[in-house]
Amino acid sequence: MTTTLKERLEARISREQKRLLTEAAGLRGQSLSEFVVQSAQEAARRTIEEYRIMALSQRDRDAFVKALLKPPAPSSALKKAAERYRRQAAD
Repeated sequence: MTTTLKERLEARISREQKRLLTEAAGLRGQSLSEFVVQSAQEAARRTIEEYRIMALSQRDRDAFVKALLKPPAPSSALKKAAERYRRQAAD
């Protein structure tokens, strides 16, 4: 898979940050640029995934609270099942 690199990203960092990043890149056998881009990409993916999980959790929580506060009316199938249960429990 070939990716055409067209975009550029620049950042000002401290000498200590650059030393730390350079050391980590060396440990992975990557250039500083490769390490920074890969690390940022991994962090971005994790952030997006965590956000999606939290958004789903919020939506689920809202649906649960709504069902508690204003439960839907029982369907005819549910009413029939409840009646069968009552008859069986009485036997």
